Amino acid sequence: MNSLGINKPKKETKVVVAMSGGVDSSVVAALMKEEGYDVTGITLKLYDDAKQSKEGRQCCAGQDILDAKRVSEKISINHEILYYQKKFKSEVIDSFINSYAAGETPIPCVQCNQTVKFRDLFKYAKDLKADALITGHYVSRVHNNGHASMYRAKDHNRDQSYFLFSTTQEQLNYLRFPLGEIDKSETRSIAKKLNLNVAEKPDSQDICFVPNGDYSSVIKKFRPSSFQKGKIIDLTGKVIGEHEGIINYTIGQRKGIKISSDKPLYVVNINADNNTVIVGRKENLEIKEIILRELNILASEKEFDKNISIKVRSTGKLLKAKISFSNNLAKVNILDKETGISPGQACVFYSRDEFGDKVLGGGWIDKTLNNYLST
Repeated sequence: MNSLGINKPKKETKVVVAMSGGVDSSVVAALMKEEGYDVTGITLKLYDDAKQSKEGRQCCAGQDILDAKRVSEKISINHEILYYQKKFKSEVIDSFINSYAAGETPIPCVQCNQTVKFRDLFKYAKDLKADALITGHYVSRVHNNGHASMYRAKDHNRDQSYFLFSTTQEQLNYLRFPLGEIDKSETRSIAKKLNLNVAEKPDSQDICFVPNGDYSSVIKKFRPSSFQKGKIIDLTGKVIGEHEGIINYTIGQRKGIKISSDKPLYVVNINADNNTVIVGRKENLEIKEIILRELNILASEKEFDKNISIKVRSTGKLLKAKISFSNNLAKVNILDKETGISPGQACVFYSRDEFGDKVLGGGWIDKTLNNYLST
């Protein structure tokens, strides 16, 4: 059994490494090559706009593809580019726009992993007869009693398990995540020791197809009809202002409401059906119950009888919760205080065992409920 848990000599074990052109995936490819595996690096070209912002970089643009190619040449591995622009447009960008137009707050990075990366790239790696698909994600994979499970990474500040909740069991059995047990600083140190050209490259920021962080400009480009004026109302239904389009607002937003008030106002709900934005006080943002759709469960039913925690945003803390299932939906009662949860976001389930915080699965937030209103 080799270091990847595959019963083959390393030199006979073929692996595909998803290379974004960043330091994490580059280090993974270099480590696999150093260990003696038969490595093929694959980079996805997902969109045609390769503009970079001054504040950061985005993955899957022209410069990133070039960086991945240079790393592949330096470590002497095969490198391929897959042109997935059409897939990415239909599966990720269109879904992102639809979700915003429906008053939700989408997470396209999850959908990207769910579709073009872990579905389409997974299939391509299988077609190449590769023994494993390897990525630079910061998550831990534990293989115990013939079963692969996903856990939060050792470096909790870099943990990406929230973005991978939709990974299927079949995919998890095939995937490997070598960076799950190390810190980001160690990854950069390895890159420097190996003299990789991306050792000092900044991390990706923002959404790859929104390089300047301006979501509304992307929606205006693809669907200008989304910008329709409407009413801003308070919790009693009183009209107190006008908006320029619901896609300019997210739940929990404070800035940009442009309505004078003795106390700060926050967006507490967005109703796409009647094109209204509902505002209230900060305390009105607290959510006690959420309903989830499109579930992906990676654990047995009995594991949900234990103490369960959830995450409702990638940078959020673990929250205590109780979960019940019915008709392919899940009802989550949040036992800790949390505010600003929006439909369209993901809710990921965790339980703690001897290996760490295990991912039990998750789903997409369909509705949120509190003492004032529901969405």
